[in-house]
Amino acid sequence: ESHFTLREAAIPTPGDGEILVKTRLLSLDAANRAWMQGATYKAPVLAGEVMQGGTLGEVVESNHADYSPGDIVESSHGWQQYAVRKPDEVGKITLRGELSNHLSVFGVSGLTAYFGLLKCGRPLAGETLVISAAAGAAGNFVGQIGKIKGCRVVGIAGSDEKCAWLTDDLGFDAAINYKSTKVAKGLAEHCPNGIDVYFDNVGGDILEAVLFQMNLNGRIACCGAVSQYDTGTPQPGPRGVPGLIVVKRLTLQGFIVSDFYAERDQATDEMAQWLEDGKLKVAEDIIDGLENAPKALIGLLHGENIGKRMIRVA
Repeated sequence: ESHFTLREAAIPTPGDGEILVKTRLLSLDAANRAWMQGATYKAPVLAGEVMQGGTLGEVVESNHADYSPGDIVESSHGWQQYAVRKPDEVGKITLRGELSNHLSVFGVSGLTAYFGLLKCGRPLAGETLVISAAAGAAGNFVGQIGKIKGCRVVGIAGSDEKCAWLTDDLGFDAAINYKSTKVAKGLAEHCPNGIDVYFDNVGGDILEAVLFQMNLNGRIACCGAVSQYDTGTPQPGPRGVPGLIVVKRLTLQGFIVSDFYAERDQATDEMAQWLEDGKLKVAEDIIDGLENAPKALIGLLHGENIGKRMIRVA
């Protein structure tokens, strides 16, 4: 926590064509850690800068005809209570359900799960789907969508509590606690017919264990590599690359959720219907106070959260 500083400043004033946004909710994501290191799809966060992060906020002052006080907008202005934004830096939100749902199921987490699984993983009914970080913000939705699509779903998580939640509450067919069970052994037990689709949030040793049990023409959706984010000396590997990819004709596809935003409305409509039908459940971990963001992010990187973690700023 000592690496973060909370600073006070005057509330900014919007100029011509700009709006002033009051932050209501702030998204916390494992990607925050990668952004500090740079070499991602964003410019690195440098020392002394405002920490990056997705936000939901309320327009409190507007100098633009398309926005009025009280409008709810999504933005990426990071860890601050107020921000001046230009119209092309925000998107107006039409509320569906709770405001927080637009950071979880209708936000980056749910959309990452939806597009990553359906566009990159391309699951078919009867196939076996494995998800790492399965109790996390995106992973739990991936598994639930997999069940909707008729897959056998196996989650990998970091505690017995999380594994029980995945199977008992969300309907996963099995879950593996990677801290107490060798992943390769657990996969052999719970995926007797091999693995057809893998949604990878962690990389490293778990990706390696999965590679060896992938079926011919299997698909891997590469979403993140959280096991490598917090080390200056990431492990080499995984083994089996490129050999297993070639022999098993595997497809590994990396993606960023915004790649598919042209289809965002359709995805949101379908997930809203699944919610209404009781096929999809939403888990949110909301912590009050911007001052608690550093501790909450560190906790997220240590696996404290179940579901989508966010900060209620106001």
